[in-house]
Amino acid sequence: MSERIMRVWGGSCRGGIARARGSICADERLGLKRTAAFTLLEIVIAVFIVLLLLALAVPSLNGVLADKRLHRSLDRFNDLVRQAHERSLAERRAYLIVFSDGGVALQPASFSKTEEHKPLDGIKLSRGEKWHLDLPAALTKKVAPEWIFWESGVCEPARVSFAGPDGKWTAEYSPLNGLAELTAYAAR
Repeated sequence: MSERIMRVWGGSCRGGIARARGSICADERLGLKRTAAFTLLEIVIAVFIVLLLLALAVPSLNGVLADKRLHRSLDRFNDLVRQAHERSLAERRAYLIVFSDGGVALQPASFSKTEEHKPLDGIKLSRGEKWHLDLPAALTKKVAPEWIFWESGVCEPARVSFAGPDGKWTAEYSPLNGLAELTAYAAR
């Protein structure tokens, strides 16, 4: 077999058949040594597979981050409820959680003469967020968006809903201890 035929047919230069017949490989003639390496095509395919996996992982990562942000809003509101409950018990004073267009605020039900008329704590509304308070035990249909915690720590039963760009949740709060029970939770 000639060198040309061996190159076309892909014959082996290291094999015994080519050596036995006395043919010389082009690599041996030029003094080149073959080393194991990746071809450009193999590298391009590997990079494409990695990019494909990243493209599939990004949407699920966005969902995880949205869930985290949504859960943060629930935790922040539950912290406000806990503060209202603890303050009403410790100070023997009624506290309100007031829902307004600007957000949700914790304040005393009545301010003393020496007290500054501003909320003690609150949550500001971000763009696209909406809070809704429903008081199922209210005597009238249209009530002010205020949730009261009495001096004994007891509160009015309430259903609070939140909707934002990261998802929505609804929680029902117990009148005795103000603890939440999630009735709906959906992250985007």
